Amino acid sequence: MAIIVTGASGLLGSALVRALRDEGREVVRLVRREPRAADEAFWQPDRQEIDRAALEGAEAVVHLAGASIGGRRWSEAYKRELVDSRVQSTRLLVDAISGLSGRPEVLLSASGVDFYGDTGDRVIDESQGKGTGFLSDLCEQWESEARRAGAAGVRTVQMRSGLALGREGGMLQQVLPIFRIGLGAPLGSGKQYWSWITVRDWVGAAVHVLKNRDITGPVNFTSPSPVTNAEFTRTLGKALRKGTMPIPVPAFALSAGLGEFAREALLPGHRVQPKKLLDTGYGFAHTRLDEALSAVL
Repeated sequence: MAIIVTGASGLLGSALVRALRDEGREVVRLVRREPRAADEAFWQPDRQEIDRAALEGAEAVVHLAGASIGGRRWSEAYKRELVDSRVQSTRLLVDAISGLSGRPEVLLSASGVDFYGDTGDRVIDESQGKGTGFLSDLCEQWESEARRAGAAGVRTVQMRSGLALGREGGMLQQVLPIFRIGLGAPLGSGKQYWSWITVRDWVGAAVHVLKNRDITGPVNFTSPSPVTNAEFTRTLGKALRKGTMPIPVPAFALSAGLGEFAREALLPGHRVQPKKLLDTGYGFAHTRLDEALSAVL
């Protein structure tokens, strides 16, 4: 019985595929081009096309596809792409799953801690309601499509991920060149909390959720030790044996340069606890940021 993975070429998807195969699991990757290998199957969410036969009898589906949120200024057209790439792909996947005679036991669908909006320095867990803002609304639409699989008898989990730390992509890959020449600096006030997780723990948590049939609904994929942006900056500088700039990058400068992306993704705070993972016995490999960055770098 195969595990179907979308977004399998990304930072998290590629790491998950390797881990599952190391366990001896069969993995089928959904790709948007002509399949070139036996472990690939075609789908094209923009055209609402998918190889339903490849899903038949699958054990689980892990849905990670979506346009990248970071690294660029958002135009209105790109914001539509951010929404459509998540909502339309999830809708297609859930519709296909619901029509199968042999449905998967579980659907793990990506989401983000941005669901909660800016929560300041309050400690929150999965019981916290939806916040406000573009990314919060996006996460709600994304999760709403995934929840429809529950009506077809499929256990559904919404993976609300924090900042993923890995060698091969994501935010670290973008900021390391700046930090390596000693120009890293806090963003805005630096007091906003960043909830992070190493790729190793993200993959471990995903496998834990796949195997634990009692876990449903939203699950925070974050370390139990969120830090402020200022602390993150200092710790990354130390891990690279580089200093950091004493003067923060002003919020107005970030907004001028990166627009809504800065106001939605860099300046809000999320002090998130992974209550469901902890309550169900997941043991984190990395709970301290200094140790995590040393392991990653």
